Amino acid sequence: MKAAVFSEAGLELREVERPQPKQNEVLVRVRYAGLNRRDLTRTKGDEGAIPGMDWSGEVEGSGERVMCMGERGYAEFAAVDRERCLPIPAGMDFEQAATLPLALLTMHDALVTNGGLKKGESVLVLGASSGVGLMGLQIARLMGAGFVAGTSRRGGSRDRLKTYGAELALDTASPAWVDELRAATGGKGVDLVIDQVSGKLFNQTQQATAIGGRIVNVGRLGGMAGDFDFNLHALRRLRYVGVTFRTRSADEVREVLRRARADLWPALEAGKLRLPVDRVFPLAEAESAQRRMRADEHFGKILLRV
Repeated sequence: MKAAVFSEAGLELREVERPQPKQNEVLVRVRYAGLNRRDLTRTKGDEGAIPGMDWSGEVEGSGERVMCMGERGYAEFAAVDRERCLPIPAGMDFEQAATLPLALLTMHDALVTNGGLKKGESVLVLGASSGVGLMGLQIARLMGAGFVAGTSRRGGSRDRLKTYGAELALDTASPAWVDELRAATGGKGVDLVIDQVSGKLFNQTQQATAIGGRIVNVGRLGGMAGDFDFNLHALRRLRYVGVTFRTRSADEVREVLRRARADLWPALEAGKLRLPVDRVFPLAEAESAQRRMRADEHFGKILLRV
């Protein structure tokens, strides 16, 4: 089968062996694969590895249309835990389905399970113009948030955030963004922050969070390290939670999926949760697709057509 694999020159299209499903796995004929920030991360020894965390396709042998979260999705076939496959709702095409798995599971887990979102609370999504960020805005609304704000460094993207549920769109490059947010929340700040940025922005993020509020760290687009004002953290009595799928067991991931499906599936089937497709690249141009993501030029989800 063909797959996009890491090489010294970047991602290259190569012929590789088709995966053999293990116990509890199925083989999926991939139609579209989604790009995620994690796909850009390379470590020593990744030569020949296939990236890709979510995709849509058909289960070999049964033809069932599914959208999946797993590994090695930049390929014609991918093996995945059967319980990480979600049925594609009737009327939804493979392209739209490929935008959803990681965004749905990540943001439901961050907002509801770890963030403890309650009806009427205020929410801020940092880095809201990505596919995951846009899904966060929508899920916050769906789960009853009383006020939702999002951030983007690009003016064109900020203009579009309101379409996906943000009442306020902020530019974190502006020195006044925290003041704008606190003014919009009656001076108190938001109850819950979904932080995809971190880095040097973190102390401002603490200032934007209400006393007794929560910050759930999902991503680190602004850097893996930064200043942490411990006194500010204590004075605002904040709860700070980090989340990732990388250190979860198979059973923990299945539980994330079960909870998300219970809360979100009716809305998904009704077409209330959707993501914009930024651009579709053929599998052979996976390196160009990742280059677009690195440049932070996209709004919504970048896909590979397999």
